Amino acid sequence: MKIVLALDSFKGCLTSTEVEQTLAEALADKGIDTLQLPMSDGGEGMLDAFIAALQGKLIITTVHDPLMRKISAQYGITDDGTAVIETASACGLTLMKESERNPLKATTFGVGELIADAIKNGCRKFIIGLGGSGTSDAGKGMLQALAERFAAGGIIENLPESKLKECVFTLACDVRNPLCGPEGAAHTFAPQKGATPVMVAELEERARLFTEESAGKLGRDASQKPGAGAAGGLGYAFMQYLSAGVASGADLLLDLIGFDRVIKDADLIITGEGHADKQTLMGKLPERILKRARQQQLPVWLIAGQISKSQTLKAAGFSQVASLTPSGMELHEALRLDTAKTNIRNWVERTFSDVPQAGSDIRQL
Repeated sequence: MKIVLALDSFKGCLTSTEVEQTLAEALADKGIDTLQLPMSDGGEGMLDAFIAALQGKLIITTVHDPLMRKISAQYGITDDGTAVIETASACGLTLMKESERNPLKATTFGVGELIADAIKNGCRKFIIGLGGSGTSDAGKGMLQALAERFAAGGIIENLPESKLKECVFTLACDVRNPLCGPEGAAHTFAPQKGATPVMVAELEERARLFTEESAGKLGRDASQKPGAGAAGGLGYAFMQYLSAGVASGADLLLDLIGFDRVIKDADLIITGEGHADKQTLMGKLPERILKRARQQQLPVWLIAGQISKSQTLKAAGFSQVASLTPSGMELHEALRLDTAKTNIRNWVERTFSDVPQAGSDIRQL
């Protein structure tokens, strides 16, 4: 029996690699071989997953965090000169204490610094992971950092004609929200970053004015494109000023690792994420894996720390859907690293207590 492990991180708890390693060790005790494929859909853990897939190397540099404090941040470089940047490493919500979070002040300046450092190191192709940001500045901070280094007069509007026109940017992003409006960055995401209703209204107005100004000077407007609202409007800044393309982060990674080829001789695929619900079916990693596996008639099991709408998930095609957290366990306890690993091992023990003999149908488990 060969099981392919292709799980996203359990956000705030375990990385993709940690989840898969724990599963692999528990399954090995049952005599079951596994193939581990660290995964990400462009959010948390994106850098590690993509660099592992592309066999790249990590670069450490100094940038400014959302409150303009100097920090060390990493990005990746592959052999062909592609830079892989997880924007949350410079503008992430977790870089600030809860009491410090204020999207009216938080800036994406450090993201621009990461890009500038990669350009200095010879990169001209970029894979940008959008997710986990603590900002809602429509990417103005990032653009200003780049303009100070590359644009004539340090003016943002001159960026499209700067050295950056040699660069190709691909956004690994599964968020489809526009920048402005009721489904936009401010209304949808800013409250999660500490914004009050008054702040949301001001952020919306700031974004609207910025898009009007940008459209007037550049003769185009990317603010309503799907994904423009990602990472507090970083998506918009990349699209409007750097002509970035957008790809499903999950599909981008699956293509890079040759997922369809790798799974051909598998008996089962186990995928998962921290919390699975009906949104899982809206283009998130487990849904993309399910779609590809079904083309080869391979069963896919979905596991998560918590499961909502399990019948909906089963109806979508997952052969099994399992919540790892025992009933009654408090969330703060379930999120502890050692507890999460124990819950994974216990699930393996329960589920694989009677391992099928060679040639038997995995679906019988």
